[in-house]
Amino acid sequence: MTSALDQFEGAILQWLATLFIFVVGIVALVLVIIFIIDKTQRADAIRRNFPVIGRFRDLFLHLGKFFRQYFFAMDREEMPFNRAERNWAKRASENTDLTLGFGSTRNLTTSGSVIFMNGPFPTLDEDVVESPHLIIGPDCRVPYHAQSFFNISAMSYGSISKVAVQALSRGAAKAGCWLNTGEGGLAPYHLEGGADIVFQIGTAKYGVRDPGARLDDDKLREVAAHDEVKMFELKMSQGAKPGKGGILPGVKVTEEIAEIRGIPAGEDSISPNGHPEIRTPEDLLDMIARIRDVTGKPTGFKAVIGSHDYIDTLFQEVLRRGPESAPDFITVDSGDGGSGAAPQPLLDYVGLLLRESLPMIVDLRDRYGLKERVRIVASGKLITPSMVAWALAMGADFVNTARGFMFSLGCIQAMQCNRNTCPTGVTTHNKDLQKGLDVTDKSVRVAHYHKNIVNSVGMIAHSCGVAEPRKLRRCHVRVVTESGLSIPLSQLHPNHNIQSSGTPKQ
Repeated sequence: MTSALDQFEGAILQWLATLFIFVVGIVALVLVIIFIIDKTQRADAIRRNFPVIGRFRDLFLHLGKFFRQYFFAMDREEMPFNRAERNWAKRASENTDLTLGFGSTRNLTTSGSVIFMNGPFPTLDEDVVESPHLIIGPDCRVPYHAQSFFNISAMSYGSISKVAVQALSRGAAKAGCWLNTGEGGLAPYHLEGGADIVFQIGTAKYGVRDPGARLDDDKLREVAAHDEVKMFELKMSQGAKPGKGGILPGVKVTEEIAEIRGIPAGEDSISPNGHPEIRTPEDLLDMIARIRDVTGKPTGFKAVIGSHDYIDTLFQEVLRRGPESAPDFITVDSGDGGSGAAPQPLLDYVGLLLRESLPMIVDLRDRYGLKERVRIVASGKLITPSMVAWALAMGADFVNTARGFMFSLGCIQAMQCNRNTCPTGVTTHNKDLQKGLDVTDKSVRVAHYHKNIVNSVGMIAHSCGVAEPRKLRRCHVRVVTESGLSIPLSQLHPNHNIQSSGTPKQ
């Protein structure tokens, strides 16, 4: 019996030894093959000079960003959003405790830092009022009574997933804010939650174009026939890539997305850099008038501000034609936007940041006496209450965010929006990855995030002694200078141009 057991154990050991030798042989053979490939290839100098081990460089570069995010970067160091900002958005969406202990980790002496001026007599609870609904497009057949000053910015179905759109639609309805479709057209998932919808018309006219990619009035009427569609936004440019059209990689162009957009499935969706029929400010006003006449609903445009002389010319033309010809709103996007695919040179170097462009456009509008006619919507990295409050103090009527609501959906800033590999299901059409995004749960988180932003902006406003957020003014904010001392925002960006109507001040 013992002899048989010894023989069995000996056989097992011999088999394991053979298996080990076989595995080692396979590994050795693979390494030899890789060595030969690396040594003979000419594209990569590191791999040619250091075959096999040179391949670890790319691996470590890829893994490095994840290690930095979780282990090495401080709370206020990361870009485009640091851990403190992301964590606030996450806690706000979960509706958990938003208080901290032992002081701020924010460096309050950095040049450009914003500080709100608390008043000696803060607003008491009994004096608080809700921000009133604002009318957009008072001269339209169907004006829009906008409920919320804080709304969901443009993210197209295609750029983000079906489940993400569903969660945003339901969450926006719960929150009472609008949801912008982005340039990818109107999907049934935008409508299913019953939220107010802003339909964006991009340079490719997806969803409202004829076979020649021109604007189709009949399709415009079809979209406008939906009661949920409240406004139309003509996209001239966007923060991620000013001066270049939308980019949706072919791997994300599914059959359904292709049908909605009117393009072939599986091919890159590349929009023109601009609208072929809009080459002057006069053309822009003509297009806005056409869309508004066809749909009967408020129509404005979205742009990143670079060269801004055309805005001045546009307002001059408005005064010549009459205030009814003005765009009903202007969405000012920041040059540091970017929730979708974009070339790095445009992401890094093109377009003014909102901190410079927003006061520029607000002051120009007010200079021409159009403050009550043209609403200003601020968009771009405004994901925390301080950012939103700053934009309102600067003169914006509304604030949009895309990435803030992406965080409420569970986004972890994996930086894979331009691929089909988003690990949280927000920007992927991979069904397995989408399972991680529960629509019911995330729609509630969207509403919570909205509620906590609005409440926290109100808290800042009340600290400054005003009754509601839109009462914030530039005099309530100071900006830290290079000396470490602050100056009033109203001194940095004085607005002396406000007048009721008529011609611009000289």
